Amino acid sequence: MKNAGIIGIGRYIPEKVVTNVDLEKIVDTTDEWVRSRTGIEERRIAADDIDSSDMAYSAAKEALADANIKPEELDMILVATVTPDHPFPSVACLIQDRLGAKNAVAMDLSAACTGFIYGMITAQQYIQTGTYKNILVVGVEKLSKITDWEDRNTAVLFGDGAGAAVISPVSEGKGILAFELGSDGSGAKHLYQDKHIVMNGREVFKFAVRQMGESAINVIEKAGLTKEEVDYLIPHQANIRIMEASRQRLELPIEKMAVTVNKYGNTSSSSIPIALVEGVESGKIKEDDVVILVGFGGGLTWGAIALRWGK
Repeated sequence: MKNAGIIGIGRYIPEKVVTNVDLEKIVDTTDEWVRSRTGIEERRIAADDIDSSDMAYSAAKEALADANIKPEELDMILVATVTPDHPFPSVACLIQDRLGAKNAVAMDLSAACTGFIYGMITAQQYIQTGTYKNILVVGVEKLSKITDWEDRNTAVLFGDGAGAAVISPVSEGKGILAFELGSDGSGAKHLYQDKHIVMNGREVFKFAVRQMGESAINVIEKAGLTKEEVDYLIPHQANIRIMEASRQRLELPIEKMAVTVNKYGNTSSSSIPIALVEGVESGKIKEDDVVILVGFGGGLTWGAIALRWGK
């Protein structure tokens, strides 16, 4: 069985910044209230003429360049999103055409904020068995188009963006060491889209605090590692208090946890890959580091990955 890992990464961050102070003018909230409860200071909102496929395409191009592979070398494209341009065709098919990835099969998958982790583990199965060699996984969301900007409980939380990774065979001991995926459909009523995002914040918070910590611990144990061997934690960037609960379960110092929620808010399936790119670019993630990715989302879904960074 081949080892599957990340050989290239990329992201797209919209230019428009919307601060908490900006939101004070359109919804009953305050900058202090949002910061103290979520850790969010601002978020990025995509322009009206930019949709999920546009952001996914930009992140994908960056990831392919980082991996030093051509689009026609891709065997598969998996896009995790709950905000596709259209119900069909898939975002994956749209970017397959724009990239010129003529040899790649393409499909979207839906696991809400856990989508990128689900995509990575789906890709791993094809790599391990030798069915495919190079798989592009993208997490992308334009949550601004399904956010109710009059709902003070949700309007302050979400942002837009895209993150991408090329998953391919890597050296022994590198790449994905262990994973955990889970779902609980009985919790669907707590977080869903009607016309807009609807969330029972209290119930989602309780679930996330419990599940993120448990999943991180479980995946470390499955990998045969100890908490002391973890070099960096990338939790889903939903709420700083939820993220802190995970960090404390792992007994990690604050500098070993990715924090981008203050700049971008909750960008759903793109939050983990965006934070991964920033971790690598800043030098916080280095060759041979053990990195834990952990997330939760609507469904309810959850997932975690332990990986050793490097090719």
